[in-house]
Amino acid sequence: MDLILLFQEVADTAAAAEKFSLFKIISSGGILGIIIVVTIFILLAYAVYIFVERYLTIKAAAQIDENFMYNIRNNVQRGNIEAALQQCQSADSPIARMIEKGLQRIGKPLRDINTAVENVGNLEVIKLEKNLSALATISGAAPMIGFFGTVTGMIGAFFTMATQDNVSPTALAGGIYQALITTAFGLMVGIISFIGFNYLVASVQKVVFKMEALSMEFIDLLEQPA
Repeated sequence: MDLILLFQEVADTAAAAEKFSLFKIISSGGILGIIIVVTIFILLAYAVYIFVERYLTIKAAAQIDENFMYNIRNNVQRGNIEAALQQCQSADSPIARMIEKGLQRIGKPLRDINTAVENVGNLEVIKLEKNLSALATISGAAPMIGFFGTVTGMIGAFFTMATQDNVSPTALAGGIYQALITTAFGLMVGIISFIGFNYLVASVQKVVFKMEALSMEFIDLLEQPA
């Protein structure tokens, strides 16, 4: 008998879960609510794509051989600039491209070399920050779109109250569902995007710090007497 009751409770729970499934709740918000939720999910997919793509790019940019500058120093001190250039080209990283530009300017005034290295560094930072502004925009736009759904949902609910007699909770459910669901999803996407944006910005700053440190080490190397 207890086993039968247990199966009945499981069946009732499954039926309740089906009745209050996420899809049904979203669809209860009407066409506008569905459009808003779909828009928010598109923003979520784009935000995840940006985060993953930038994370992999920034991680690759931060990786460089520990002996890179040691080998550059040895080649420059021996006057083997060609070997140093080949080492930079094989590394294929923002730091290596900065040093490569400086090596190509050897023989010119130190100020010109420093300027060339800084210019390349600025360009590399811009590449690393690609699409971060879009991620920041999503972190702000998603909650606003959700709040727009909240306003339109409540307008629909109050319009139903004003135009119908003996309004039942079921008649108001669509507008209230839209208001709550769009707000929840908008905030969720906004929070995820905001955290992702700040994490990537911090990662870029670490790479920038490393680039500045190694570029200064390279300039110091050129300032040393031959």
